[in-house]
Amino acid sequence: MPLREGKYFFDSDNLEYRKVKTAPGKKMLRFTLWFAGSIVLFLLYRHLVVTYVGSPKEIHLMNQIETARLDLMVLERNMDRTIEHLGDLRLSDDRRYRPVLKMDTLPGYLRQMASGGIERHSDLLGFMNSDLLLSMRRKMDEIELMSRLQAESFEVVNERTTEWKRQMEYLPMISPVNVSFRLGDGLKFREVHPVHGNPQWHHGQDFRCPIGTPVYATGAGTVIEAGWSSGGFGNYVVIDHGYGFRTTYGHLSQVKTTRGTSVRRGELIGLSGTTGISSGPHLHYQIDLFGKVANPLHYFNRDLTEEEYFEMIKTLSAGTNYN
Repeated sequence: MPLREGKYFFDSDNLEYRKVKTAPGKKMLRFTLWFAGSIVLFLLYRHLVVTYVGSPKEIHLMNQIETARLDLMVLERNMDRTIEHLGDLRLSDDRRYRPVLKMDTLPGYLRQMASGGIERHSDLLGFMNSDLLLSMRRKMDEIELMSRLQAESFEVVNERTTEWKRQMEYLPMISPVNVSFRLGDGLKFREVHPVHGNPQWHHGQDFRCPIGTPVYATGAGTVIEAGWSSGGFGNYVVIDHGYGFRTTYGHLSQVKTTRGTSVRRGELIGLSGTTGISSGPHLHYQIDLFGKVANPLHYFNRDLTEEEYFEMIKTLSAGTNYN
């Protein structure tokens, strides 16, 4: 008969194999030792895996942290480009817009970051990527400051630009008559006045043009005098352009505007003549800046052709009336 599984011993008295019977206590002890050993081996294995590899949850968390770190690095590079772009805007502001508009640049101290040291961001200390987080926070502060200052600066520049455009419309910056006409006496001291014969200053620029030549306002403004002058100009017009400028148009044969009228540059205001104290047909044109006489030749371009001049007058006269 085949032997069953288990341990056997040979009984010499009965000349047969007998199965070894294990006492229940011993069986329990063996099971306990086996179970305890299994637990020890499991804990040891788990310790080694966690120590050198990490738990699945920790591995997943570390992967998330690494992904977040890479995203932050990309964001930091974008912040660097933003700072660079803001720096370009600052250069344009300081070197282009403000010089053209005759504005001072912003003081350097306004553009500097507020100090405070690392304690300003102490809430970011103690993390795995604290250095990266601190660097980004500082750059965020820098972007915020630069953006705010640049926005405020551009707002002021925009306001000045609007005023500058308006000022350009009002300044006397064209010839009052066709540029093809020959110039007469300009701003100078005349030893002999052509009518009175005595020495006298000539405070303007004469244009030798025939009677009836159209005379145009050289800039937008308000007519403050129109009619007959007792001071020798005969029929004349005076326009206040603001910004300290006034222009006078003398010896007119006809006045085509009235006092208090708002005129635009290129608008017809009279016809030339020889009224008042005049030695012959001509237009006397005078510019006063803050009460002092200015040379009219410095305020318009005589390089235009006759066709270009009248094309300019046509364009200007079709523009918007300025009040």
